Order: sequence, then C-alpha cells, then structure tokens
Amino acid sequence: MPRFPTKGAGVPQRTWSDKRERQYEHIKEGLRERGRSEDTAEEIAARTVNKERARSGEARRRSRTSTKDISSGRRGGLRSHHGSGGRTYEQLYQEARRRGIPGRSKMNKRQLERAVDRKTGRRG
Repeated sequence: MPRFPTKGAGVPQRTWSDKRERQYEHIKEGLRERGRSEDTAEEIAARTVNKERARSGEARRRSRTSTKDISSGRRGGLRSHHGSGGRTYEQLYQEARRRGIPGRSKMNKRQLERAVDRKTGRRG
C-alpha cells in the first residue's frame, strides 16, 4: 500500500486543519483497536478525512462520488445498526424514499429491506 508524505506525527497532509488531523488520528486509532494493520488504518483514515474535506468544500479537487455519496459518518451509522434486528422500519422506509422505491408505503419491514438491498446491490 502506498505510504503518504508525512507531517509531524504521521499525519499525511500539510493542508489539513487541526480538526482534520484529530479526525485522522481518531479514525486510525479506532481501526487499529478493531484489528486493522497500521498501513490499512492509515489509508482508510486518510481517505475518510479527504472525502470529508471534499464534501465540506475544503479540498481544491473532489470527485463526484465524494460529494454525491452518503457521508462516511452516515454510512458507518447505517452499518452499526445491523444488530439482531438490523435497520429499523423507519430507517428502511427513509432509505427507500431517498432511492425512489415505488410502493414503499404498503411494504412491511422485510419487504422494504429486500427492496432497498436490491436497489443498493447488497446481498442478504
């Protein structure tokens, strides 16, 4: 994996604000605690911070997916709610609404989950 040019204590970019440096360290530490390698944690943290910078207009260049996709915080939140019952009916309904799934008001939770997963390409 590529190594990034570093500033000080391993933070990849000179252009990052103190807030983004703290965010990078926080993400990296969390990934390390979950068993990711140092290199992988650094890469994921840097990509996440850069995406957030693009979304908020801090970066000079940004890809369409960085600005149009759901935020990394929201994505993480969605993934964290897959406990015993998965996403709630309300979460599924709102996701179906955002994705323009027809007939969603007449669907039950299981039907919504399947429709949303089909629309997003998830298997499950």
